[in-house]
Amino acid sequence: MKLRKATAATAALLLPLTAAVAGCGANGDGGGQTEGGKDTITVGIKYDQPGIGLKTPDGEYTGFDVDVATYIAKQLGYEPDRIVWKEAKSADRETLLQRGDVDFIAASYSINDERRKKVDFAGPYLLAHQDVLVRADDDSITEPSDLNDKKLCSVTGSTSAQNIKTKIAPQAQLQEYGGYSECLTGLENKAVDALTTDDSILAGYAAQDQFEGKFKLGGFKLSDENYGIGVPKGDDELKNKINSALEKMVADGTWEAYVKKNFGPAAYRNEPPPKIGVVVS
Repeated sequence: MKLRKATAATAALLLPLTAAVAGCGANGDGGGQTEGGKDTITVGIKYDQPGIGLKTPDGEYTGFDVDVATYIAKQLGYEPDRIVWKEAKSADRETLLQRGDVDFIAASYSINDERRKKVDFAGPYLLAHQDVLVRADDDSITEPSDLNDKKLCSVTGSTSAQNIKTKIAPQAQLQEYGGYSECLTGLENKAVDALTTDDSILAGYAAQDQFEGKFKLGGFKLSDENYGIGVPKGDDELKNKINSALEKMVADGTWEAYVKKNFGPAAYRNEPPPKIGVVVS
């Protein structure tokens, strides 16, 4: 009888240990090295920004942000096949992080004080500048003030159009669409006169085969846009790990390779990699 009780007690003690070992094995990483011990990581990206974040018709994901996010995920212990991609439209990014729908966001996400009230940022990992894209045969927009009385398109939730409206061309007719691809169609069909966002994004659109020769960049450096990796507010541990991954990415030459791969075809002249953890206004 005493032996039976001892055996039961021993089994009870061993049960949590057995479960813990099983849990480590489920990660498939040989020791549970993944961030938070999860099987997958969910990352928010853009689906409609060529060169930045694009979901192709065959279900693949391409672009600079996709490459950066894949690198970060690997540093956190996740191989590419364990990344769950989720669309992060401009207007939805803070909500996705606040609800826990994603672990982090890499989606041309400019760091600013208003957004920092709701989420935190690792980075920055790219310095872009706001510019405009116009039709190649349109010579009426040669300087920022020419945008007055023009139909200016950007996406809901983006800061780009508001920058022009409040600081540069107050008479611009602002039209906000759900995505940049919609703005691009409007520009091609002459429903709008200009599309504004970061030069890196615009370069990606201009470089697409189907739009070759149809559009041109204005060449205006209207703002400094420090792209950061969005993380949930207060998650300093994750932010620091991502910063370490970004520093490694720059140091080992991968950052430069990603820039050339994604922006090189459009002759995009990038700034040097920004200092991780420092945002210069």
